Amino acid sequence: MAIFSFTHPQYLFFLILIPVFFFIHFFSLKNRKKIALKFANFNAIGRIQGIDFFSKNVVILVLNSVIILFMVFAVSGLNVQVSKAASSFAFVIAMDASGSMEADDFLPDRLAASREIASDFVDQSPIGTRIGVVSFSGNAYIEQDVSDDKVEIKNTLSNIKIKGIGGTDLYEAVITSSNLLYFEDHKAVILLSDGQINVGKIDEIIEYAQRNDVIIHSIAIGTKEGGKTPYSISKLDEESLMSLAYNTGGKYSLAENKADLSKSFLSVLDLTEKKVTIKITDYLVLLSIMLFSIEIFLVN
Repeated sequence: MAIFSFTHPQYLFFLILIPVFFFIHFFSLKNRKKIALKFANFNAIGRIQGIDFFSKNVVILVLNSVIILFMVFAVSGLNVQVSKAASSFAFVIAMDASGSMEADDFLPDRLAASREIASDFVDQSPIGTRIGVVSFSGNAYIEQDVSDDKVEIKNTLSNIKIKGIGGTDLYEAVITSSNLLYFEDHKAVILLSDGQINVGKIDEIIEYAQRNDVIIHSIAIGTKEGGKTPYSISKLDEESLMSLAYNTGGKYSLAENKADLSKSFLSVLDLTEKKVTIKITDYLVLLSIMLFSIEIFLVN
């Protein structure tokens, strides 16, 4: 069942314009009929009583009323709340952007595959799922604040580049991701890395995540054999990523190909039935513009 609410209900007062327009229209029509009868202007009477005159004006009146209705609802911030499958968590996708992510055991490389599948995850997440983006190498970088704007999140993901040759600071990545989730009720970090950690201690990372009620879902990306980078052979370090997930209540996944990577992302959604608020202001404005265009066509 849908529940309607308004962000600015005080503007609903302007709905009074609709009955006012109806009153003015029919009062004006009645007076014009009287004037036509008084002066015995049969041509005018014919135009007023004719089907074409009457139907066109009524259609325009109805269009104006609907336009006013939509615009008032838009200004008032109409929201629709519906029950549907949604994630109970807000997520931060923490993506490794160190030099080892250039390994070619994924095509064209690990980072490009990660961007692609993470973008698919955003597409497949339910409406209202809040997602932020962090990239990290020797330092962590906030790429995108937590948001439910899928287009913006996907654009951010597509622009993540390799940040440097050396250094994978998981500690700073988890701290930065946790801070982005500070005001969220249920917090989860999707940590995507090849696991070659050389900055930060695992026990310190686990302690920080536990203290801040953050679940870490870690995804190890890469094949057992490893892949070539422009600088060396990059192999997986699964042990560290397993430890992070298991000690924070998260899930650990090994992704040796894109299909594995996609399954790993989708497995953390944890869908439940919940109320989701959908803002429909933009749709109302668009409909109003379309109806106004139809009205101009009818008048001319």
